[in-house]
Amino acid sequence: MTVIGYLTAILCCQLVGEAFVTYLAIPVPGPVVGMVLLFIGLLIKGHVPENLAKVGDTLLNNLSLLFVPAGVGVMLHLSLLADDWLPISVALVISVLLTIAVTGGMMVLLNRSAKNNAEPGS
Repeated sequence: MTVIGYLTAILCCQLVGEAFVTYLAIPVPGPVVGMVLLFIGLLIKGHVPENLAKVGDTLLNNLSLLFVPAGVGVMLHLSLLADDWLPISVALVISVLLTIAVTGGMMVLLNRSAKNNAEPGS
């Protein structure tokens, strides 16, 4: 499949995810469901095709451009954010602290696991 074909496949996964979420009225973003569908497809295939990897790398290299519409939306609705600045700030601080704690905990567990797996074979 060509690079354009894989880009189309990624966008189709997102479209199917959006349709799935809309049809079932579940509170999950459609692109997340689409990403899960793509992941399942890759698990079935057994590997990531080279052209799909190229498309993914290109999207990741230009990811900052995808945040421009979100930034414009935030600036457009700044007054709504100003009304609820305290709960938003608290949610951000708590989510950052939880993310740091979970990441640190996972690193400790993974380091212990790596040491335990390395010792018997040494």
